[in-house]
Amino acid sequence: MDGIAGKVAIVTGAASGIGLAVARELAGRGARVTLADVDTEAGERVARELAGARFQRADLTSAEECRRLVAETAAATEGRVDILINNAGIQHVAPIPEFPEAKWRQMLDLMLTAPFLLTQAALPGMYARGWGRIVNVGSVHSLRASAFKSAYVAAKHGLLGLTRVTALEGAEHGVTCNCVCPSYVRTALVEKQIADQARIHGIPESEVVETIMVAEAPIHRLLEPSEVAAYVGFLCSDAGAGITGGAQLIDCGWTAH
Repeated sequence: MDGIAGKVAIVTGAASGIGLAVARELAGRGARVTLADVDTEAGERVARELAGARFQRADLTSAEECRRLVAETAAATEGRVDILINNAGIQHVAPIPEFPEAKWRQMLDLMLTAPFLLTQAALPGMYARGWGRIVNVGSVHSLRASAFKSAYVAAKHGLLGLTRVTALEGAEHGVTCNCVCPSYVRTALVEKQIADQARIHGIPESEVVETIMVAEAPIHRLLEPSEVAAYVGFLCSDAGAGITGGAQLIDCGWTAH
């Protein structure tokens, strides 16, 4: 046993992409997973496929819904939330002079404020039990910047800072916190960027992946969601108990430059 079986986990943005892969990974290792997303149809369908899983619709730009997600998960599982995976995110690509303020605020609320609020709500119970795992799904953009992604890069940099503070505060209570930082992953979030990247850089859509997305990495490919999920699963296990506060890279060598 690796310490995950029987634990209660929340995974945000779990109806697709990395979040879905993480939910499957944790459920496959015996965790009781709450899948949180705004896509009710997909979320409920996936939850029915996973043993011990439940779905809860949550708009994480709402502070009230963040707190309700933790409270209702705990109410459904003997008062426990042992594992929190902050994954939900969106992307918008535009030069700073053209970047909509409303989109900036939405992205920071979803990808930085929501992880803070969810962590704030989950930590007291983790402290009381002397065990917890928090994994924030960051990005290589937690460490590197790209033009035209001001809100995304700002949020992911901030998420790494939140990770480090959480790790320092949680260590004496048996709680670890890490930020997994993948390069481009084959998800709908990445696929939706292709047209925007082509327009901004003035290249055909067919060239975006090779010219923009994988150009910086010596391993010249997109990651698969399952690769990120396996890393998250390791960090949540007993084998990852001594790993905390770090930017855990799975970036195809991007930051080796």
